[in-house]
Amino acid sequence: MRIAFRATVILLILIGLATICSSAKESIFRYQYRVLRSGHVMATAYNSIPNQTDDTPWTTASGTRCREGVIASNFLPIGTKDMIDGFGNRVFIVEDRMNKRYTQRIDIWFREYHEAMDFGIRKIKYHVVAKA
Repeated sequence: MRIAFRATVILLILIGLATICSSAKESIFRYQYRVLRSGHVMATAYNSIPNQTDDTPWTTASGTRCREGVIASNFLPIGTKDMIDGFGNRVFIVEDRMNKRYTQRIDIWFREYHEAMDFGIRKIKYHVVAKA
């Protein structure tokens, strides 16, 4: 009985330490950037299939290749770095544009079609960031 109790206590301590280390790592990373401004917008997801893009599905409006971390937006300048709540420490870069009818929206590029579909459309909080 005592061994099981000790094992449980040790396990709880290790879980607590892992959580603290993870939170500390995220905090340290976030301090590498300073937030210039934040806001809430609707976000959608897309990937490089022809019916979701123009006639060059793998090329962004800025001329780069689609990849993880690319977002499209019409209200943020090309090259703007953003962090989006719910994506951990990932820094996104505006490198693409959307149809001009979408003035206050962010479109997040996903490699897989099912990931984009699972994301759907939702309201997100974004943070425009710069290196500290």
